[in-house]
This record gives sequence, C-alpha cells and structure tokens, in this order.
Amino acid sequence: MPKINGNEIRPGNVLEHNGSLWAAVKVDHVKPGKGGAFAQVELRNLRNGSKLNERFRSADKVERVRLEQKDMQFLFENDGKLVFMDTETYDQIELPADILGERRPFLQDGMTIVVEFHDTEALNATLPQKVICTIAETEPVVKGQTAANSFKPAILDNGVRVSVPPFVAQDERIVVNTETMEYSERA
Repeated sequence: MPKINGNEIRPGNVLEHNGSLWAAVKVDHVKPGKGGAFAQVELRNLRNGSKLNERFRSADKVERVRLEQKDMQFLFENDGKLVFMDTETYDQIELPADILGERRPFLQDGMTIVVEFHDTEALNATLPQKVICTIAETEPVVKGQTAANSFKPAILDNGVRVSVPPFVAQDERIVVNTETMEYSERA
C-alpha cells in the first residue's frame, strides 16, 4: 500500500493507523508560531464507528488504503440487516442497517448503491446522490406567494421532512439530494 506524508491527508482518505482502518473526516492544517506545521485530522473507524483526533507532522508516514468499489443492488431488509446482491456474480452480502445512518429512509427496493470493500470485508455503503421521492403531505399552493426564498415544509413518502418551494404540491414527485437531504428539483 502506498505511504503518504502526514500533510497530504485529505478528507475522504482511508488510512491504516494503529492496526485499524480509519476514514479522514476533517483535516485542518495548522502552522503554529513556534514549531513545525502539522495536520490535525479527525478520523472515524470504519469497523466500529468510533472517532479519534490525531496530529500528523509532514515527516510522519501513514499508509493510504484503496477500497474496491462495487455496484450492488438492494434486495430486502431482514432482522436489522440490509441484503445486497452483486449484479455481476449474484453473490449476496448483509450489512447492518445503520451503515447508511440518517440516509437509510432513502434506500428503495432494487436501488443500486456503491459498496466499498477492503479485501473481502464490506466497510461502507453510499447511496446515489439524487433520489426520486413522492410528497406525502404539504401545505396547499397559495396564489401570489412567490417570494424569492420562501420554502414550505413537506413530508416525503419515506417519512423524511424537507423544505420545498411553494409551487410544489402534494403527491408530486421530486428529486432529493441524499448528501444534503434537501429538495433539488421536480422529477
């Protein structure tokens, strides 16, 4: 695996540190008045989700790990486990339902997501950036309410609350950005 300097760590990098795999969540480069510069890195353990703050000087070497990404199709949920199928080999894997965190409601039957593997161990799952949802409940359209930045609350068919523009009505299909969990456009 390639070794990188401590000042080359970027958010999203996966590192092998203290015998475990960590994802860099936040990186701040600090140059104190006295002493050498360093990178203050917030790390998240990919296996158990624990967090760690670590300082890396530019002379420190860390191993950067490349994860293999595979497209997998969501099949069903069983006892708190999400079951996915490899679309090429038809192999099935199970991942804990909390791996998606607050984005879990956006997972739909048959949806293709990206699962990241280290050797044969599945470590992370990523939803598509945009998902189409139906509005289950919102306030009716009020004529003449066209202020530039006015939004109204809406509840989607999956139970998630988002803010939508005033012209969007109930039972309409919209595109939601899964990273920011905000309205993107009409479907």
